[in-house]
Amino acid sequence: MKKILITGGNGQLGRSLNKLLKYTDAEIISTNSTTLNICDEKQVDAFVKEHVPDIIINCAAHTAVDKCETDYDNAVRINAEGPANLARAAESIGAVMVHVSTDYVFDGDTDKAYVEEDKVNPQSVYGRTKLMGEENVIKYCSRYFIVRTAWLYGEGNNFVKTMLRLAESNDKITVVSDQFGTPTSSDELAEMILHIIPSGKYGIYHGTCEGQTSWYEFAKKIMKFAGKTTEIIPVTTEEYTKAVAKRPKYSVLENAKLNSMGEYRMKNWEDALEVYINSL
Repeated sequence: MKKILITGGNGQLGRSLNKLLKYTDAEIISTNSTTLNICDEKQVDAFVKEHVPDIIINCAAHTAVDKCETDYDNAVRINAEGPANLARAAESIGAVMVHVSTDYVFDGDTDKAYVEEDKVNPQSVYGRTKLMGEENVIKYCSRYFIVRTAWLYGEGNNFVKTMLRLAESNDKITVVSDQFGTPTSSDELAEMILHIIPSGKYGIYHGTCEGQTSWYEFAKKIMKFAGKTTEIIPVTTEEYTKAVAKRPKYSVLENAKLNSMGEYRMKNWEDALEVYINSL
């Protein structure tokens, strides 16, 4: 029986992993920032040596993209130093490390889906610190999977729930129409991660639902599946002035490495969204 340590166990992906692993014979150690501070190297080392997991899945991150711009030290601690601590600890006991990263490691100045080998060029503190995390995992751990994902939604706060909440009290909602990516179900991502681990084919992977869309079209599809009549009004990024951090205009990730394995594909984003909305 495998022993799996999940950090960030209360987040969207952490919850999905816990839910899926409940039906396996794996022993799950699910932690949050209270039970394990990944930024504390000594605490991480002691915790990992005490529990000796076979696999460490790091879902913990500082994901408040705009807040990261003014909270640089914390972003570095959580997104860069935390993964380094976990990677060192994993290596010390021969564990496999899975680290979740982001489309924000790319600049988005393209119109072609990014594959795993494409040049990274983050444009925000969030993106830069997440890239530092990737580099630290590669530096300190020999058996690693880095899984970049995007536009994640699941059990917790996310774009889908925000749209549905706004629809309760608004006839119209303005949504950015010139940023493109792929909405991804945390359940789909959890399944993908558990699929690649036994392969032993370590390295960087992209893990998003298939297809692509804009935030505007995403919002329209949410309303359709939820049976809402709220009108979605498209606006440009420039017109939508609330964002502090620079967002990638086009950050569609192609699951090139996963799909080349030929055994498993993630659901199309629309199909996964419909499943999610029906489950709410």
